[in-house]
Amino acid sequence: MRQWVDKLRKERTLRPEEFRQLLTECDGELLRYINEQAQEVSLRHFGNRIFIRGLIEVSNCCRNNCYYCGIRKGNPNLERYRLTAESILDCCKQGYELGFRTFVLQGGEDPVLTDERIESIVSAIHRNYPDCAITLSLGEKPREAYERFFQAGANRYLLRHETYDKSHYRQLHPEGMSCGRRLQCLQDLKEIGYQTGTGIMVGSPGQTVEHLIQDILFIEQLRPEMIGIGPFLPHRDTPFAQSPCGTVEQTILLLSIFRLMHPSALIPATTALATLTPDGRERGILAGANVVMPNLSPQEERKKYNLYNNKASLGAESAEGLRILQQQLENIGYQISFDRGDYKQ
Repeated sequence: MRQWVDKLRKERTLRPEEFRQLLTECDGELLRYINEQAQEVSLRHFGNRIFIRGLIEVSNCCRNNCYYCGIRKGNPNLERYRLTAESILDCCKQGYELGFRTFVLQGGEDPVLTDERIESIVSAIHRNYPDCAITLSLGEKPREAYERFFQAGANRYLLRHETYDKSHYRQLHPEGMSCGRRLQCLQDLKEIGYQTGTGIMVGSPGQTVEHLIQDILFIEQLRPEMIGIGPFLPHRDTPFAQSPCGTVEQTILLLSIFRLMHPSALIPATTALATLTPDGRERGILAGANVVMPNLSPQEERKKYNLYNNKASLGAESAEGLRILQQQLENIGYQISFDRGDYKQ
């Protein structure tokens, strides 16, 4: 089985049947081996630097009713909020003083957060912090909206496709949402010139090995600059409340596969992985991740951005916990990088 890992590192791809064998027959020893290979590749490209992004969760209001998401429109038990432009700029000010040079504006598809308001906020951040990168993660928009945000100063856009398989997509999303539309948005973002990120939930309900192979091949074809791989975690107020979590092992296996296929990609050790297991962030980094996203959102709002049960938002997951994060990274031989951390081929 090691031959598939060695081939993947050398050729940056495998045949579908080889991916299938790697995904289905990976034992503990092989997982350690592929994690080590992926870590070597990451160190070769980035050194021992981990880029930090300041995460600002701008709104937990959403027009969609995705079956897996805690901020879905149909959840009546969630206290809703949306940050004002002034509050977002204050988060950026605090983050800049802490050393952040990338801000990530993430939120549900909030109808009140119009294209005009987003454009205005992006423009204000760009005007006040011209040396910073601006990443948006605000869902599906018309191409014209993406172009407006880009012209206003946004550099990157995160839009996880979640699954490439259309029937699996329908298992995870209500009628009216379209896998094809999601993929078209990603194509639009690439063509406009964004550093584009996509990714999947590992272990989502109904997910099969064949679905994962399709995802791997789609991401290979798209060649995104950022790849987000995190475990599925259930939320108590969704139809999938009783579904099992994705596993750490499968998550870091896929993380390492993507690192070997895309050596230059920006790959985060996600909050979901850190929520699933206390050492999740470290295990992600040791499997090839090179980005972490501490939370800059106002503390009183963080628990309301509740995508899944028990979401980590304090300690090393928070902007004010940078000292804790630095110590955790030093313990495994890494250090925080305060660079913008742009994608470089």
